[in-house]
Formats: sequence, C-alpha cells, structure tokens
Amino acid sequence: MSEKSITVSRLIDAPAEEIFEILTLPAKHPSLDASGTVISGTDQRIQNVGDVFVMNMNAEMMGGDYKTENHITGLDPNKLIAWKPCPEGTSVEDNGWEWVYELQPEGSDSTTVTLTYSWEHANPKVTKKISFPLFGEKVLEESLERLASTVAGS
Repeated sequence: MSEKSITVSRLIDAPAEEIFEILTLPAKHPSLDASGTVISGTDQRIQNVGDVFVMNMNAEMMGGDYKTENHITGLDPNKLIAWKPCPEGTSVEDNGWEWVYELQPEGSDSTTVTLTYSWEHANPKVTKKISFPLFGEKVLEESLERLASTVAGS
C-alpha cells in the first residue's frame, strides 16, 4: 500500500483471456465486488478506452442507492482494464479515483492478476468530503478471490 493507492495480486488458475472476458462485462461485477456496494451492471461489453458503463450502487456513505458512470481509462486486451467511477451526472474530473486490473499470463492456464485502487488523482474537493481509502486491502484481496471463483465457475 502506498500513500495514495492499494495494490494486491493473486495467481488465478485460468488463462488471461477468460479473466479479461469476465472483467469486461459489467453485469459480472456484482459477483466480484467484496465491498458490497455494486448492485448491478449493464450487459454491454467494454470495448474501448472512453467507453462508459453504468453501475447501480448502494452505500450508506453515499446516502443509499445511487448510480455511477465508469469511464474506461485503460484497455489492452487480455492485459489491462482500468476505469474511473463518478456519480451519475458528474464529471470524471470531479472524482478521479481509479480501479486497475493488470493480467500477467503465467503459462497457458494461469494468470497473475494485480488489482490497484488508486486515489492519487482524486479531486481535492472530493478528498475533503471523502476519507480515502474507502476500501482496504482485505476488500481488494476478497475481490480477487471472488474473481477466481467466478472464472472457475464459468
């Protein structure tokens, strides 16, 4: 963990292609989310940097139900997917934290997945309202565990 990010890694017994397929389908994200905040996502597959996918969320700190617009900031097939979430109707520049999944093949049937949660570029207005990190290392580790279970079951 750095001052403005948390990074965890896990070896998953699946090819990078299978893991990437799950990560690029927002409808799968509720089963991966260990924070308990992701309720549902769209069935539209993420395909390009600049794509935006909407997630239905719920968190007490946000006053209950809300939606996020998630802006894809990085996409390299079978290697990387990254996005910055922001509350629906706001600008991604008004927010600035980011989720990054990096996939490193370890042979043909396993992949090291590295998940980074970064608030390095979070807007100072947001960091005054929200105390980062919102989620700790344990939540990220559990999310990778859920990813491993999801890919094993697909």
